[in-house]
Amino acid sequence: MTVASMRRSLSSGAGMVLVLMVVLLVVNAFLNPVRLFSDPLTTIGLAAPLMLAAMATTPSILSGGGGIDISIGPMIGFLNIVMVIFLFENGVESPLVVLPLMLALGALLGAVNGFLVAYVRLQPIVATLGTYLVFFGLTPWLQSRPGGDAPDWILRLGDDFVLLPLVAVGLLWFAITRTPLYSYLMAIGGSAKAGYTSGIDVALVKLLAYSLGGFVAAAAAVAITALIGSADPQIGPPITLKAIAAVALGGVSLAGGRGGFIGASIGALTIFLLELALTGSGVSTFVMQLIFGVVLVLAVLFNAVVARRR
Repeated sequence: MTVASMRRSLSSGAGMVLVLMVVLLVVNAFLNPVRLFSDPLTTIGLAAPLMLAAMATTPSILSGGGGIDISIGPMIGFLNIVMVIFLFENGVESPLVVLPLMLALGALLGAVNGFLVAYVRLQPIVATLGTYLVFFGLTPWLQSRPGGDAPDWILRLGDDFVLLPLVAVGLLWFAITRTPLYSYLMAIGGSAKAGYTSGIDVALVKLLAYSLGGFVAAAAAVAITALIGSADPQIGPPITLKAIAAVALGGVSLAGGRGGFIGASIGALTIFLLELALTGSGVSTFVMQLIFGVVLVLAVLFNAVVARRR
């Protein structure tokens, strides 16, 4: 890597979030070194659902035009309920059946958002707020309190193979970056009008972007289910704010066309370390939400400054 490329990396915000992550690692090492370093893989595994949620939020933002899917959090909670209550509790436990069904359902739910945005032409914030409220209301109606049991294979996924969903989604994104879809996504994120005049089917690319987000959200639901071993109707909604903050913090341009899963996952890991440090300091949940909101605002402001400099 040349000096010039290193400077570009730092100016894009990647250097800043890495510095912040290192600082938070030091803070957590001081507050609770045993928890952080006794089993590092488990610590990263605890961050996996948030990292996957941030990745799930990324494709819609990359598509530009104010694209964003704020329904990702409640969608993850809904998929968790469906997996445990409608599959596991009814004897459908084989991973060869469960995983394809859940990933397909996640992609379908994301495609619904994409259809509303790309073809019905609703504003993304309006369309996904509507589906947010649908999932938010439907999930506790299906399961009012935590419960249910997960099969042994998903519990082993939470214990011994906790990084597998992250690795799988990372490989998927790597494969996508080698296809025309990635180029089209970045092109319409930069300018939908220019993409259209270049012959890109803008609506289809947007639909696929939201569908990809739903697909990754299903992977996040699998990761959450593996960690908690049951269904929890309250687990999804709080993820939304943290996922958006992670994406902005990871240098993904909220205007679209710049960023990717790596930056989003680094931002999510930073948010997780911040939450870990605040929890270790005895900070209340309400104050944590306030801090996450401040982090989101600052990340968006920094993101805008970087975009102007570019």
